[in-house]
Amino acid sequence: MADLVLGVIGGSGVYDIDGLEGGEWRTVETPWGDPSDAILCGTLEGLPVRFLPRHGRGHVQSPGSINYRANIDALKRLGCTDVLSVSACGSLKEDLPPGHFVIVDQFIDRTFAREKSFFGPGCVAHVSMAHPVSRWLGERCEEALDGLQIPFQRGGTYLVMEGPQFSTQAESELYRSWGCDVIGMTNMPEAKLAREAELRYATVAMVTDYDCWHPDHDHVDVAMVIKTLMENADKARALVKRMAHLLARPNAPDDGCDSALDDALITHPDKRDPAMLAKLDAVAGRVLRD
Repeated sequence: MADLVLGVIGGSGVYDIDGLEGGEWRTVETPWGDPSDAILCGTLEGLPVRFLPRHGRGHVQSPGSINYRANIDALKRLGCTDVLSVSACGSLKEDLPPGHFVIVDQFIDRTFAREKSFFGPGCVAHVSMAHPVSRWLGERCEEALDGLQIPFQRGGTYLVMEGPQFSTQAESELYRSWGCDVIGMTNMPEAKLAREAELRYATVAMVTDYDCWHPDHDHVDVAMVIKTLMENADKARALVKRMAHLLARPNAPDDGCDSALDDALITHPDKRDPAMLAKLDAVAGRVLRD
């Protein structure tokens, strides 16, 4: 297994971390178009780290306009083996107030206007998403948050909505009835694409508000979200630094993420489109070269 390289996807403020060495913004070209931004590459706590602003510096991309395929492809091209996704979210549970973090282990994907796979006509593949995050990487997140004494919940379901508008009250109540813990707009198809690219992936969702179901928070406004985002920024930076420290260890075990494509390709080799295969060189090169 290759040495561990950590990709971090999140807001721009996450990357202003003391101790980052050799920081350099690199522009990465992908066959899927442009990523959200250049990627900040450096070393943190002895670990190679690649920081990608999900919305671009200055927040120029909406959840629906993010080029998720290019983002994941670019991280893979830069050698990432693991991806830590740090994202803002709304809470659907009384006991998850603003300022709490959730180490997500399940998703419900309600997005409908996004490209969700690297594969398609010319090279069809189906990967398992039964367990959409890396248990091993999630354990490291738990260890980091516990050490930092940041309030968090281990495990939870993240409802991913299309946006960019916030929920109606009826939608919020529906998602609560499904047992969802948090709601956001960005982790799908990000998690699906990370699995297709055979990257270990974990999400730490940072609660900014109670969505619109809560009687004391009957509407969500941007000012409320931004205020809590800023309060969470220091915690997020501390989390990333602690994660780098914890991951600068011997290689992680293969928890199935590394081999997600072993039995996923369906199209017969003789029928695979060469143009499609060329686009898949980074994310699926391991199995296509076999």
